[in-house]
Amino acid sequence: MTGYEWLAPSPQERVRWDVDVLYGAWPRHPADLDLAGVRARLAGSPVERGLALHTRGALFDAAEGNAQTLQDLSGCPELLPVGTADLRDALAAEPQLDALVAAGVRFLRLFTAEQGAPEPGFPGYRHVVDLALARGLVLLHDGDPRRYGPALADRGADVVFLDLHAYFLADFLLLARREPGFRATTRMLSAPDSVERVVESVGARHLVFGSRTPFMDIAPQTLRLRYAGISATDRAAISGGNVEELLG
Repeated sequence: MTGYEWLAPSPQERVRWDVDVLYGAWPRHPADLDLAGVRARLAGSPVERGLALHTRGALFDAAEGNAQTLQDLSGCPELLPVGTADLRDALAAEPQLDALVAAGVRFLRLFTAEQGAPEPGFPGYRHVVDLALARGLVLLHDGDPRRYGPALADRGADVVFLDLHAYFLADFLLLARREPGFRATTRMLSAPDSVERVVESVGARHLVFGSRTPFMDIAPQTLRLRYAGISATDRAAISGGNVEELLG
């Protein structure tokens, strides 16, 4: 006994999949958070595996970023590569998505804020979404679900909303009642009963764990899952089972 065993995460904090992992340079962050640093953060956390991509694809060049992600993560068994497409150059998206599918990539992350597509009616956004859904890709979607959710409804889409805030939870629940493929991460569900409300209203299958590491601390988010008043079965679904279902 070292006297510090109480610091170890409890089984209720264990997370099998984190869907919101980034690595690489980010303009508003003071450090270049390289892959080694992000892997070290995850290794020191209760998170076992993650869905990740290089920030180059979001900020500079989608094709080069996707290639970088696939190359880097080929030697990282705990990280599964995520692709992206540049909403500012939607005409280039089709061959890029075909290449991602050929490489076995299952998830496509959309950066609407960084790429200037704040409305779902933008032609480039609609084009990329159409291509992605036709290829059976799961969307990891930033932005307000109240804005983008209605545009994605009634299409059989699998979508994980990465920025659902507790203040807007009721609107998401109304969407999720009729959209079995709509899910959201737990990251911004900071109200004391947010997780419980989702489970009680539409079921645990509509939540997944996403931390946005390394830009946010993982520990408070795993603690939120630990102390949520939900069953062990629901906690297991949120911490990994739902992602495994999306992986097929």
